[in-house]
Amino acid sequence: MRRRRRKQEEEHTDSWLLPYSDLMTLLLALFIVLFASSSVDAQKFQSISKVFGEIFSSGTGVFEYPSPILEAADENRPNDNEENMQDAEITLSQEEYEQFLELKQRLDTYIISSNMEGKLQTSLSDEGLLLTINDSVLFDSGSAEVRENDLQIAQEISNLLVIDPPHNVIITGHTDNVPIHNANFESNWELSVTRALNFMKIILENEQLDPRMFSAKGFGEFQPVASNDTEEGRQRNRRVEVLILPNNEIVQENETANTEENNN
Repeated sequence: MRRRRRKQEEEHTDSWLLPYSDLMTLLLALFIVLFASSSVDAQKFQSISKVFGEIFSSGTGVFEYPSPILEAADENRPNDNEENMQDAEITLSQEEYEQFLELKQRLDTYIISSNMEGKLQTSLSDEGLLLTINDSVLFDSGSAEVRENDLQIAQEISNLLVIDPPHNVIITGHTDNVPIHNANFESNWELSVTRALNFMKIILENEQLDPRMFSAKGFGEFQPVASNDTEEGRQRNRRVEVLILPNNEIVQENETANTEENNN
């Protein structure tokens, strides 16, 4: 009788180990989730959810799974191709990227041959190819009309914008922060928009360009690229920008249309 009671007491004494181990496992899982959530992103969160969903549904131990944090980090690590494109930070197809580089070289050659370094500049970014034109190249102070002597510059730029396939182009006007109030314009907003619109009209006199691909807008003094505290900075802020956008979607649509025509 005593042996049976002692055996029951021993079994009762050891029974706490199972819930204790479960509790420790849950605490460990909690700390892992808290640590991972300190720098969580959507992809990492899905990985964590998947692991713990399988743990609590199948009873598999936590340590039998690879770390979801490390897996997410590996998936987010750029490959060699991405690193090669990092300099320009361009999200373009290779073909279109090379096309933009060629167009940039053509614009740069025109700028050098016209002795307009510092007045016209090009840059290539993830937004596309940007041509920046200082307002002194095209306009008199406080005016939105392109000077007669500078119409040829606008026409030559329009010829450089003829590319195949066509790309969407945004022409934007910018000013400094010096208030304007004359008979034609009550604010820098109106001046910047009108300059962009007038320049676009001249560009679109080129019949090889599709007007549907062009748009104009103005930001007034609210997107400066330099300080307005100096004359040099204000001069840099008075500008017209021509942004040629990436066009992968249009290329894909054209390829789809050509495929459908061939099938028919």
